[in-house]
Amino acid sequence: MRARLERAKRLIVKVGSALVTNNGAGLDLGALQEWARQIAALRAEGREVLLVSSGAIAAGMQRLGWITRPHAMHELQAAAAVGQMGLAQAYEGAFSGYGLVCAQVLLTHEDLADRTRYLNARSTLSTLMELGVVPVINENDTVVYEEIKFGDNDTLGALVANLTEADCLIILTDQNGLYTADPRKDPSATLISEGDADDARFEAMAGGAGSGISRGGMITKVRAARRAARSGADTVIASGREPDVLLRLVRGEALGSYLKAGSSPLAARKQWLADHLQMVGTVTLDEGAARALRQGKSLLPVGVIDVQGQFERGAVVACRDTQGNELARGLINYSASETRRIARRASSEIEALLGYIDTEELIHRDNMVLA
Repeated sequence: MRARLERAKRLIVKVGSALVTNNGAGLDLGALQEWARQIAALRAEGREVLLVSSGAIAAGMQRLGWITRPHAMHELQAAAAVGQMGLAQAYEGAFSGYGLVCAQVLLTHEDLADRTRYLNARSTLSTLMELGVVPVINENDTVVYEEIKFGDNDTLGALVANLTEADCLIILTDQNGLYTADPRKDPSATLISEGDADDARFEAMAGGAGSGISRGGMITKVRAARRAARSGADTVIASGREPDVLLRLVRGEALGSYLKAGSSPLAARKQWLADHLQMVGTVTLDEGAARALRQGKSLLPVGVIDVQGQFERGAVVACRDTQGNELARGLINYSASETRRIARRASSEIEALLGYIDTEELIHRDNMVLA
């Protein structure tokens, strides 16, 4: 079952507060160095890695000399602001030691719920990966409310897996994985080595939060696995204190709990396009573009002869031939007004016509499902 993990090209690695801060003792620089070393090795193998890191509030608490986590929102946000400085500095130092550049990316759940901000976040992360930069992603705890109070970075890790269409989400924690019961309370609990991410029994098995430093717990990790599976990403829940855990996981070693998604990322996205999205516009194609789509190619602006409807970038539109037959539907990379301006024009003219260029394709074949 773990052969898919061995083949994975894009990984999301999520590390929790208890690991980042050594259970609240302060930033564990040795642990950060270890993750940077392993990520550098994965990059050398041709894999893309995005790191989702907790720890800003916990690091801020340590810097401010606070022993217990405060409850007042303004104090939590102040701790996040203080801690984020140290966290970014520590990761920069860790990755630079292996010749890697990293980038701080602060997100909120709202960024991933709003269509325009979602697409902007996806474009930024794609560009960083193309540049060979390691994104270090955290929730923007300084400005959010509900996410500090109830949220967790397990969910953020799953959302980033959805956003980037990753192959696998690896959640590193201070536990060995998912057990049949809470091993701290039930000595007969056994580790679940493999299973399906959507197995309803797993949520019932998961316990509460792991420590006073962490806001998550095994239940948030199980729910994150289910969410990641929606875009076809598998999930591994494993101990971040296991030596060379990332390198051993991608070799197929049976560490932690491997929760498998029901389909591949590409298949999951195309199923989502086919079944769940309402179309808000139509583009009519000339004969050459229609033939290209039937051959599995992307749609270029030069092949569009008419645009119907009002839509924004990222909307789902139908592609029809001149007889009105639906050929495909997909996520369009330009708004309706922009599409009208670049229709029948070569992709090389897009920047001159619009003042910018997002992509050369109007609809990429990976974001398209044939009728």
